[in-house]
Amino acid sequence: MSLLRINAEELKARAEELTIGMKILLSGTVYTSRDAAHKRIMSLIEEGKEIPYAIENAVIYYAGPTPAPEGKPIGSCGPTTSGRMDCYAPKLLDMGLGGMIGKGERSKEVRDAIVRNRSVYLCAVGGAGALAASCIKKCEVIAFEDLGCESVKRLYIEDFPLIVANDCFGGDIFERGRAEFNRI
Repeated sequence: MSLLRINAEELKARAEELTIGMKILLSGTVYTSRDAAHKRIMSLIEEGKEIPYAIENAVIYYAGPTPAPEGKPIGSCGPTTSGRMDCYAPKLLDMGLGGMIGKGERSKEVRDAIVRNRSVYLCAVGGAGALAASCIKKCEVIAFEDLGCESVKRLYIEDFPLIVANDCFGGDIFERGRAEFNRI
């Protein structure tokens, strides 16, 4: 099976082409955001204030990259456990979020919001932060600089290898994997 190349800005529009287990190469703009940044973003939303980036069709990468070594745009940038953002994800998906990148499975509420909003959740390979960093061509802190590695960053990625973990049809790679294991 060949890898499907997708532009991050078109991820949501192409969600119906994606089913669990598909391998894709994602390029374009994504935003890093983890626990502390999500908490601040939700406070801004609750206060009716502008958030650091346009949420419509945006892709969030749950990552807290290390500082950039000399001559590189970013340090190690592997995914963090997505479940820690599950209390925030349904609201962001309902606001138009295009997709999420992380590692690990998602709650039923997040999976339902993915289906309801025709979105997608993609998994990056955990423990491969150097591989992820090699796909990141630009990095800019755009909000909450005081959070250090957890600040919100705008990344430009090229051919970032990902696996569709939750699709807009309700497919769940973790459920499928357990079912296949139990058949053995």
